[in-house]
Amino acid sequence: MNLKHNLIALITSAASLAGAQVTISEPWVRATVPQQKATGAFMQLKADQSMRLVAGKSPVAGVVEIHEMAMDNGVMKMRQIPGIEIPAGQTLALKPGSYHVMLLDLKQQVKDGDTVPITLEFVGLDNKKHTMEIKAPARPLNASVAPPDAHKH
Repeated sequence: MNLKHNLIALITSAASLAGAQVTISEPWVRATVPQQKATGAFMQLKADQSMRLVAGKSPVAGVVEIHEMAMDNGVMKMRQIPGIEIPAGQTLALKPGSYHVMLLDLKQQVKDGDTVPITLEFVGLDNKKHTMEIKAPARPLNASVAPPDAHKH
């Protein structure tokens, strides 16, 4: 009985500790075609306190970078950035055509339905680093923000 209660307390405190930092919802990765060496990961980020997404890693990619897509003289360009600010209490969307996590030097094809583990690194106002692991499902190449049936209940 005590072991069960201690385990529940440990899980609850770990969850509330992680929840006090960053909440990650709706993660997904775009599936790839054979021989494709890069893909994007997308999600919703919300922080109780201002945080900055600064890095990532994944066993499926040799390199993980933080990217943004932005207009430059009328041309949409993608570029690596050192991090993304997550304002306290606000939700930041990482989505196609905007901020996203780029998985480069893929070690294998990411197929629709695969689950891709990604570890994200955040830095708080206290300059302490926090990491969170997510498991992002792969969606078809033509996927946008949400699967077609996501809003049906």
